[in-house]
Amino acid sequence: MVESSPLRGIFTALATPFDTDGNLDRKAYENLIDHQIIGGVQGLVPVGTTGESPSLSIDEHKRAIDLCIEYTAGRLPVIAGAGANATEEAINLACFAQKAGAQATLQVTPYYNKPTQEGLYSHFCEIANRVDLPIMLYNVPARTSVNLEIETIIRLVKNCPNIISLKDALPQDLTRVSHLMRIGLRKNFTILSGEDASLCAFLAMGGEGCVSVTSNITPNAMVALYEAFNSGDLVKMAAIRNSILPLWQALFCETSPAPVKYALYRQGIFATPKTRLPLLEATSYAQKRVTQALKEVTQRGNEFSSKDYKTRR
Repeated sequence: MVESSPLRGIFTALATPFDTDGNLDRKAYENLIDHQIIGGVQGLVPVGTTGESPSLSIDEHKRAIDLCIEYTAGRLPVIAGAGANATEEAINLACFAQKAGAQATLQVTPYYNKPTQEGLYSHFCEIANRVDLPIMLYNVPARTSVNLEIETIIRLVKNCPNIISLKDALPQDLTRVSHLMRIGLRKNFTILSGEDASLCAFLAMGGEGCVSVTSNITPNAMVALYEAFNSGDLVKMAAIRNSILPLWQALFCETSPAPVKYALYRQGIFATPKTRLPLLEATSYAQKRVTQALKEVTQRGNEFSSKDYKTRR
């Protein structure tokens, strides 16, 4: 099995940029990756849900992984989104990610099929047994209609050494984090939040970071929040939280990633705010909320200035 360091910190769930013709926009992708590296995030997650993976062709999916790994060039770990609702497709994508040079893959619970817990266990075990690459499980019931139960997670971690992390997007039950941490599954097994707005509570319950949508826009703020918590500076953490709360809310006022792509367009990082059908671009309502949130974050930006952060790195 490929050895891997524990995945802790802020990992950006990259949005996938499209040009005016609806094709992958390499230059915009490079702009976004540069923005993340400057902002100090701990890693990149291309082609997850935020990257519109269900709407990309297999070739586009692989191209997005390849572009991210090629341009990042080892400057940050890449946890490639390689999930699918068909096990063989997930294995195919994970094998590609390994050959391309990814440090790990993100594997979402199969969507639409609604497998049982035994089906979920078998799905992830099959991937783990056939791909020699670390795996981050992704539990997001709001998107997939299935919940990866604690007992299933315990079995997977016990029996599959290359399952090293869990991205958990179940903010209505943060006790899951403490329960899994109390059990002490493995020293290299980490649990990351899959929901930006509950990150502070998630960290307090024992979580060790976040796969973040918001860090597409303000990577330095999300990193500063995480570091403030780890250093015990809860006053600073609260100030950062309050500063970016309007952005957390705006980015999810409509189905993600439409609002975040509009925000990246407003920042000049993306050339267009295009999404891939069946998702539509942000409505005028969402655009107004995002614009106002970006204005507020800019006005209060001194509370999470990246200057002192860069000095500490």
